[in-house]
Amino acid sequence: MAYETVLLDKKDGIAYLTLNRPERANTISAQLAHDVLGAVEDVEADSACRVIIVTGAGERHFCGGADLRDPAVQKGGLGGAAFPRRDFITALETCRVPVIAAINGAAMGGGCEIALACDIRVIADTATIGLPEIRFGALPAGGGTQRLPRLVGAGFAKEMIFSGLPWTAQDAYRVGLVNRVVPAAQLIGACEEMARVFIERAAYALKAAKILINTGVELPLTDALKYERKLIAGMATSDERRQAQQAAAASQATYARIFKDQK
Repeated sequence: MAYETVLLDKKDGIAYLTLNRPERANTISAQLAHDVLGAVEDVEADSACRVIIVTGAGERHFCGGADLRDPAVQKGGLGGAAFPRRDFITALETCRVPVIAAINGAAMGGGCEIALACDIRVIADTATIGLPEIRFGALPAGGGTQRLPRLVGAGFAKEMIFSGLPWTAQDAYRVGLVNRVVPAAQLIGACEEMARVFIERAAYALKAAKILINTGVELPLTDALKYERKLIAGMATSDERRQAQQAAAASQATYARIFKDQK
């Protein structure tokens, strides 16, 4: 399916989702929100897709935040009537497959919030990231005030949000906002390498792990442990587990010895 403001390409189990408004710094318009949501739902329905890599078109911007020149944004912000009912940023967070943000350039405001909703963040050493909304009398409204402190802690989140200043890739890595910093020319390759490792793992286990981690951080530890036991017990059929064990045994001698007598 073709989209107006994003590109969706699929190859070898990886879905490449590119925010494609380089003339507007890949900023978020109502159309882009609809297109991202449509692309995520496309991936959800395609069992061949095992990982999403999200990036921005061009070399300067991952996503510059909300497009303040878009009439729909001016009228109601990212939650306005012209935007899809289902939050496109949350759709990335709850998607059944791992989502890797390949932050190729400035990820500001809503762009930072898109990255926060992804499971893994890999940033080019030349890129910057931040939540500048307070500088013009606003605050992050796409989950930034909630997802950022859960990721880096309240202190660093307050520093970023209170100042509104962009952070370098190295500063983002220092506080745990991103998983890796890589040379810009190696960004997509590094994300692909990570994606290929994930693809080798059982799809049902990846899905369950994502649900457990995303949900568990919101629960008291006792409740989270109960939820963990319940979900893992029912996350796969016997045949699915056996297939995963056979795949592991085929790739490593240690697992072959462990599982050789299991039927």
